[in-house]
Amino acid sequence: MAVGSKDLTPEQLRGLEAGALADALATAKRELFNLRFQSATGQLESHGRLRAVRKDIARIYTEMNERKLGIGREPEAAAEETTTEETTKEKVG
Repeated sequence: MAVGSKDLTPEQLRGLEAGALADALATAKRELFNLRFQSATGQLESHGRLRAVRKDIARIYTEMNERKLGIGREPEAAAEETTTEETTKEKVG
């Protein structure tokens, strides 16, 4: 059983563009901060959520690093745009 958010599966992260990944990372970090604050003040009800958010952050960082190293796949739309631009340049040049 996978721990973490249902909306941040690796397959769905691969479909996001770089800006959307950065937004998801910022949102997850903000949520982790709030959860840690709740934990420190004794208001946290679900301690499992801390672990889930940390894992989500790790998934986002993994996808970002894979793209940076050229290991991961680019989003489908961006990959199609680059092939279209390259084909146009070859026909013109």
